[in-house]
Amino acid sequence: MGKKWSNLNLAGALHFVTANVSARARIFVDASCCLLFLQELDDQNNKWPSKLIAYVLMPDHFHLICNPRDGRIREFIGAVKSLVAHRLGCEIWQQSFKAMPLWSHWMVWQKINYIHANPVRAGLVKSAKDYEWSSFHSYYSTGVPSLTVALEWWWPDDAEKLSRAVKDLGISTVTSGGKPPFPTSR
Repeated sequence: MGKKWSNLNLAGALHFVTANVSARARIFVDASCCLLFLQELDDQNNKWPSKLIAYVLMPDHFHLICNPRDGRIREFIGAVKSLVAHRLGCEIWQQSFKAMPLWSHWMVWQKINYIHANPVRAGLVKSAKDYEWSSFHSYYSTGVPSLTVALEWWWPDDAEKLSRAVKDLGISTVTSGGKPPFPTSR
């Protein structure tokens, strides 16, 4: 049986994260709650530091792609969820969340497109450009983004950190072409 790849603190990796509100309650239909969430995410992203690559805040969950410089995705997302719950004055989150490392440009772009299409698939808007609470506008310059995303996805030493981390896990990272499965630049 293969190793479990979700929720690993993996330095040098981009992480695709999904977290749900308890009982899938629709907390984030109110603009003030959405702004509060994005403010806490932005503050934590800058303090940690982390690179926020893409995000969408849905009424009852969120998705994001980020790259915490130290790789501690569990602690980073735990802090964001805790700060948002504290500011809202109640515990709103399901205890768990899912974080999956992304290994290639194809995987990153697939998840970015998934994130941006989420409000359309949910029937909230007809076009991703019409949804305010996502990074779509940062990528396609169609209005003012609600939160700025990193245009450079990787920290300078990410390839080295990720190679060391997966080696420590005992997993081969070389593809059949002899190249590492993660990009070194956008």
